Amino acid sequence: MISDKMMEFVKNSSVIRAMFEEGKRLANIYGAENVYDFSLGNPSVEPPSQIKEALIDVLNEEEPGKIHGYMNNSGHEDVRNIIALSINNKFDTSFTSDNIVMTVGAAGGLNVILKTLLNPGEEVITFAPYFGEYKNYVSNFDGSLLAISPNTTDFQPNLEEFEEKISSKTKAVIINSPNNPTGVVYSEETLIKLAEILERKQKEYSRSIYLISDEPYRELVYDNVEVPYITKYYRNTIIGYSFSKSLSLPGERIGYLVIPGEVDYYDEILSAANVATRILGFVNAPSLIQRAVARCLDAKVDVELYNRNRELLYNNLLSYGYECVKPQGAFYLFVKALEEDDRKFAEAAKKHNILIVPGSSFGCPGYVRIAYCVDYSMIERSLPGFKKLADEYKK
Repeated sequence: MISDKMMEFVKNSSVIRAMFEEGKRLANIYGAENVYDFSLGNPSVEPPSQIKEALIDVLNEEEPGKIHGYMNNSGHEDVRNIIALSINNKFDTSFTSDNIVMTVGAAGGLNVILKTLLNPGEEVITFAPYFGEYKNYVSNFDGSLLAISPNTTDFQPNLEEFEEKISSKTKAVIINSPNNPTGVVYSEETLIKLAEILERKQKEYSRSIYLISDEPYRELVYDNVEVPYITKYYRNTIIGYSFSKSLSLPGERIGYLVIPGEVDYYDEILSAANVATRILGFVNAPSLIQRAVARCLDAKVDVELYNRNRELLYNNLLSYGYECVKPQGAFYLFVKALEEDDRKFAEAAKKHNILIVPGSSFGCPGYVRIAYCVDYSMIERSLPGFKKLADEYKK
């Protein structure tokens, strides 16, 4: 018999992954070209050519013993130094290799920092809608996730409720901007107010409250929108970054944590993050891909391809009568369901071979997420189905 805790995880297994598997089943029945799978945030844009070149160059150039062996749990020091300098150049910060911990993607990084910070029973606050796995990550370390109600007007964080819900149990806050599932970028005004609230609450409860910024979509933005760098607004900020989306490398599982020297208990946190990396079973982030991404920090995927998808899908759905806040980043539309029950609405979409994810999975019932990181032609083929679905509800 499996553990009680895992029994609960299995029961509540990811709806997103379930939809992805359903897509494969339907493709076997109707043909892949007739199934419109918008369930999984799996980048359709190929990695930049520099990635392949870097991997080959690393294998050809590196000294024997320096590619495939163990290293410090934080990762290769030269890689961490290159990443720190790159961040400094982009955001006018002053990090060093000692502020970077290489991680097994953003998910690995979040688990490392949550294991580092959380005691059983402590709370982590996040803002709905939010990436559903946050709840599992916090539960891994016997903490509890408290979600702030969504602000469905513009999907900026509901700061009034946030201030009310912070308590003596609050250890950390997770934000995600550009956001999955809405594509909204948290504004500088929002972040300044958020930081002010956290500063007041730290003083009120005489304890450190850490802001964890989950940033796999930082580079995927449209219309010249800027994503503020959070460490400039709140001292106790820790950033989790991933190359999964910025370089289209989700399967390579590579990212990093930024732990600024200014955070409370920096030495203890850095040491504990290294230990957490080891005892969680990662040991260290994959060596070869560390070396490769360090050579490609200025490379970019073609965001215009995602923007083309965004415009096609967003404009057509609005013309059919759907409601949606236009995403500023990432590659998702968060669309208001055409009935109160978002799960039933997602089932109705399946009748047209359209696979979308209920907003309930993101703590925001009444909406659905549509991942448009797919082929443009698939979106074109899906549009008649979206229109028929809308027409059915109008009747």
